[in-house]
Amino acid sequence: MLQSKESLRNIDACEPLEIALIELTKLRAHERVDLAHLKQLAREIESDKILKFAIAVDKDTRIILDGHHRLGALRELGCKRIPVTFVNYRESQIKVKSWRNGYKVTKKMVIEAGLSKKKLPPKTSKHMVVANGKLEHILAIEKKVDFPLKRLT
Repeated sequence: MLQSKESLRNIDACEPLEIALIELTKLRAHERVDLAHLKQLAREIESDKILKFAIAVDKDTRIILDGHHRLGALRELGCKRIPVTFVNYRESQIKVKSWRNGYKVTKKMVIEAGLSKKKLPPKTSKHMVVANGKLEHILAIEKKVDFPLKRLT
């Protein structure tokens, strides 16, 4: 739960978010993916011919915070690059919770998994941000890019 006035500061008040086009090989996963979901998402992206949202990545470690399935889907489609929204994972406005009931996940666990070969199970971490005065899923700050698939190959 949010306890101090500092933790209520919107992510928008932090340093500006940077978006960039990055090679898939330059990013680090901290979770494995659900292959069925990945395949379905790849079909959807291929059908739309666009990637709708950039993924969220820590600017210092290049660990993916949100978007493992989007990255995997683009890889399946033969893409080499992906748009990312860089964030400062050390900011107190970025929180991590778990999608799994009774499972505790911390930022330290995310970083350790991202820097090692031992990845967390799919959908373990749920990254949240303080945006618009409330705690929201990190997708709230991921940039809508509607990026043409052909420009990512």
